[in-house]
Amino acid sequence: MIDYYKTLGVEKTATQDDIKKAYRKLARKYHPDMNPNDKTAEQKFKEINEANEVLSNPENRAKYDKYGEHWKYGEEYEKAQQQQRSQGGFGGFEGFGGGNYSEGDYSDFFRDMFGGRTSGFGRGYGSASGKFKGQDIFADMSLPLREVATAQQRTFTVNGKNIRITVPAGVYEGLQIKLKGHGYEGYNGGPNGDLYITFHIEPDAQFERNGNDLKTTVNIDLYTAMLGGEVQIDTLSGKVKMKVAPETQNGTTVRLKGKGFPVYKQEGSFGDLFVTYQVQLPKNLTEQQKALFEQLKNS
Repeated sequence: MIDYYKTLGVEKTATQDDIKKAYRKLARKYHPDMNPNDKTAEQKFKEINEANEVLSNPENRAKYDKYGEHWKYGEEYEKAQQQQRSQGGFGGFEGFGGGNYSEGDYSDFFRDMFGGRTSGFGRGYGSASGKFKGQDIFADMSLPLREVATAQQRTFTVNGKNIRITVPAGVYEGLQIKLKGHGYEGYNGGPNGDLYITFHIEPDAQFERNGNDLKTTVNIDLYTAMLGGEVQIDTLSGKVKMKVAPETQNGTTVRLKGKGFPVYKQEGSFGDLFVTYQVQLPKNLTEQQKALFEQLKNS
């Protein structure tokens, strides 16, 4: 039996937050992008996603705790069991195909019941009504902050198939999209599962994102801060010049409207860029420069 708790390295008493943290840590470790051409890592990544699909959903988790790895079919079994009882059939597991099934026999029982063969019922639930949707796949995609400022084309492999998607500009941390039908194959002719992609945005050395706004720090020298002048600012769309007002204090923040991050799925809409001035004190002063500062001090 597959132990999803063991797959994620958590206890059965783990909280949903514990499961989320464990999944993200393992998903990044075994992600195909981090382990190119590593079949072992690829298989591990699939197992991690399968475990997370179940345990991250409280309803699915409850079914798994009750039915084990065949949690998707547990309710179908109970319905079939109730129908057999109403028709004078077996009670519990006893009487099924002349056997006496225990909890440890779930795997064989469900394979016979839903695996495309006629089961011991004599009613053929596996072939007549055993079509089930395939499991969903949950994947993470990490992208640098600057890249998601514009639409990006990405190609990745799922179940041996290459999938090409367009990542819209402005995606944000934790955003999840669904690609219908790109999950695991369905059972007995049932529909495929879906692929869910969660985006993670890598930090940038220069810009800090806050919603659709950006923050950055720019160094200016003491003379420009005191007398005013111009400073060149880096933005996501290129460099711009800004006027610095005389007597600008250290830590002063100014706003560049519309120079922030693009708003997700709102073409032409942008946040703002907030620039904080960091005044740099001069070093290695000459004697003449020191004398001038003394004059200012005593004036």
